Amino acid sequence: MIELGNVLLSDDIKEKFFVCNLEKCKGACCVEGDLGAPLENDELIKLVEVYEHVEPYLSEEGKKAIEEQGKYVLDEDDEYSTPTIEGKECAYAIYDDRGILKCGIEQAYLDGKISFKKPISCHLYPIRSTKYDQFEALNYDRWSICSPACSLGEELQVPVYKFLKDALIRKYGEQWYNDLVQLIEAESL
Repeated sequence: MIELGNVLLSDDIKEKFFVCNLEKCKGACCVEGDLGAPLENDELIKLVEVYEHVEPYLSEEGKKAIEEQGKYVLDEDDEYSTPTIEGKECAYAIYDDRGILKCGIEQAYLDGKISFKKPISCHLYPIRSTKYDQFEALNYDRWSICSPACSLGEELQVPVYKFLKDALIRKYGEQWYNDLVQLIEAESL
């Protein structure tokens, strides 16, 4: 276990390897699971603010799901997530010409239409964050649909924390990330 500030990280984040392999999984993480992407409270406002710029990227089914359910939904655990299309893919997910699911929010960001990249839970995946009163726990989420990403990460020797450098910096800041790397490297000496 690594402790950095009020964040606890499982050892898997430094020991396991991961590099997304969309050619193999086709973006299955946008479809599989019980709910849409988990959302932080500040992201609710962002989704409302950026929606008019994101909407042109979405499928008709995604637009309809958002129209019916809202730009975000409150689940049975009283947590917010993105709406889904008939309980399957995220309403913000879009298929590219190769049949790979990608994020419509992120595409609007990449095209310079908005400054919000995508929900942080998606950006941090395969790390899942759980907030407690005194700390936040970051755990590596093992999921069979990501086995091609684990294999590619191992082949390329890219640990989870390095693969998610940009996401971790976005969430916790560059100094926090640099401190994390220093802690991990000091442990491996």
